[in-house]
Amino acid sequence: MDDEHTAEYTVPCAQCSAVDWGISDEGRFYCRSCHNVIERTREVVDLSFLKLSSRVSTIRGPRKKQAERGHVWMVCEGFQFILKNQADALLALGVHPQFKDDVLCPLWRCYLQKSRQAYTHDPVRSCKFRVRAVGSDLESASEGISCTDGESNPASTAGSNTENSGFWSGSSDTLTYLSARKKRSQSLLSMKKTLSLIYLALVWSREALTLSDLLRLVNEGHIPYLNAYEQLPEEMKVTGKDSLIFVVETVPSHHAVHKEAETLIQFLQLPAFPPISQQTLLHPALLSLRYLSDVNLPDELHPWVCRLLEHTGMMDQTLHTFDPRNHPTLPRYDVQAAALIIVTLKLFFCLDDMTEWHLSNDLGRQKDSGKVFNLRRWYKVMQAALIRAQERRDQNVSRKQWKSKKQIYPNKKEKCSMIKKKRIAEQVQLCFEKLTSCPSGLQDVGPSSFIFCWGDEEESDGPSLHHMKLDEVVTRRYDFLTPLNDIYWHPALRRCLCYNSHYKEVEATLPRSFIWLLQLFAFMLDVKPFCLYEEVLSVERRIFDTRLYRGKSKANAGSSAETAGASPEAQASLNTRTSPRRTRTSPRTAEASVGTWASHRKRQRSRKS
Repeated sequence: MDDEHTAEYTVPCAQCSAVDWGISDEGRFYCRSCHNVIERTREVVDLSFLKLSSRVSTIRGPRKKQAERGHVWMVCEGFQFILKNQADALLALGVHPQFKDDVLCPLWRCYLQKSRQAYTHDPVRSCKFRVRAVGSDLESASEGISCTDGESNPASTAGSNTENSGFWSGSSDTLTYLSARKKRSQSLLSMKKTLSLIYLALVWSREALTLSDLLRLVNEGHIPYLNAYEQLPEEMKVTGKDSLIFVVETVPSHHAVHKEAETLIQFLQLPAFPPISQQTLLHPALLSLRYLSDVNLPDELHPWVCRLLEHTGMMDQTLHTFDPRNHPTLPRYDVQAAALIIVTLKLFFCLDDMTEWHLSNDLGRQKDSGKVFNLRRWYKVMQAALIRAQERRDQNVSRKQWKSKKQIYPNKKEKCSMIKKKRIAEQVQLCFEKLTSCPSGLQDVGPSSFIFCWGDEEESDGPSLHHMKLDEVVTRRYDFLTPLNDIYWHPALRRCLCYNSHYKEVEATLPRSFIWLLQLFAFMLDVKPFCLYEEVLSVERRIFDTRLYRGKSKANAGSSAETAGASPEAQASLNTRTSPRRTRTSPRTAEASVGTWASHRKRQRSRKS
């Protein structure tokens, strides 16, 4: 090791005239023959020995004639490598191998064909746009996966960007992507659109990964996204204006990716997706079972969710399968399953800040209350686990290194300032690493589909309540097993003409227990509470359909206010005694009926005693 640092120093020793130098532990040169120590020291490479100086020294020398450009490449080639790396990461996590070759690759070729970047006689190669006829022929996209070749990308076009003094980039068609007309078109590919394309391929393959799972894997770094350009080949140099395309500093939201996926479906003109049957893990019947286990709810609650699916007609696979003719919207499977669980809990416990606690108090007075599900106990266990999970997520976000190690400089003028900022950041980071240390219990945990862990182990979030019974909160009426609670409230179900969410406007009028439940599932799925709120309203519209009210009022004009337009069997199965007047009012109007129900319960206890 010493010979590498002393090879260039050929000055003879002043005492013995020998040229045999070594380096001591202190980093100083000494003669190996006579052990004479001189003042020369080894150059320091470790930044921790440097002073915290923000000064950047420059060495002026002969300028190079021209920087190496590497391989001439296009933007679609860069995105193709990124999609390949994202697909390989999913395959390493257990996704079926056919996902990449049989689903994602045809979708990618279809996009290149529709956007006229490949597999077409009229490709878009420069900023000059030509109007294409509606009936123009498109070349078949079933031959290969490469989007460019040597003949279709001449060197004159590739070098046009570097010759322009005001534009500096590594790819050959960055200027085309950044043009105003191209930005307005739907064919412009972005990093967010890569996640949408991956998600469409997952839905087509009917994999057990929802959109929230995909975004959580991206946030945890298991799927390359934030610094995905670092994994590009060395000959594909990403510089200059390429940073506006490939560099992202935030992960898009659930709503943004889902909306982008629906736009991508329309642009690609995709046919009907494979059916999402009851045996598919994306179906709400199976997906709700997974979410029930994650939030530590009893297993006996799952059959009631399935009964709710049957009553609302949501067990039909056509409602969960995208079809451009019959069902032209892409379902949000994770949000829909969470909304079904919330509605089921409202059927059992009402969640109006009064009824659920009265039921919990009645269960607490019983002797064998340890085997019966108690909502109050579940709330305490879940609230403590939720606080710890939020703290863990905040700590992981604070420890995460968001800036890339391989920086891209937008232009040559900002290169020096960005190098200066990077050097200062590295020096400050080294100082903090010396002053602080990672917690002793911090370990790298592999990816998981569950947020919480329940059981008797030390690292669990709390005791498991999956085995708890619902015997004390159900009763038998009309030869049907129904919830003991006979009150159900809901906000106004009439759709707004503006098609915007009014959750912020009505949040102050909603019960606190209902809002807490929305926030719990919103944290699990990493979505906004208003998304869950709108999905809950969608499920409730299926329960309280206005056509049912009309039909019942025509048959029984006098008694329609009490039966709310449902058959006795269906009403007993769900047990939702809601009048049309209460349906049109806000949820706070249900408090009067809650008080009536509480007084009725007191009279029943006094009669028994």
